[in-house]
Amino acid sequence: MGIFNFITEVFSNTYTDNKGYNRFKDSNKLVHRSVAEKKLGQKLKPGQVVHHINRNKTDNSYKNLQVLKNQEEHDKIHKRDAKKYGKASYTGFKKKKGFWDLF
Repeated sequence: MGIFNFITEVFSNTYTDNKGYNRFKDSNKLVHRSVAEKKLGQKLKPGQVVHHINRNKTDNSYKNLQVLKNQEEHDKIHKRDAKKYGKASYTGFKKKKGFWDLF
């Protein structure tokens, strides 16, 4: 299957989640992680993070994806981007707040 066919197939079987990422309808898997695995020729290792280089969550082209070792590396890139572009494009990984965190 060529790249054009793969991308066409990806976008016809996806939806955008509430965080702005494309996901496969049948498995709910994030598209950018699947594309990165195809690019690498193997499954991502636990903890690896896929970064959108141009900060566009819906641009899942091979050239726009960078696989990072962990979330810490990902946060560093976004902090650097915040300095470069004058605003944060990402605020880091945050634990979801529970009921008691509100008080």
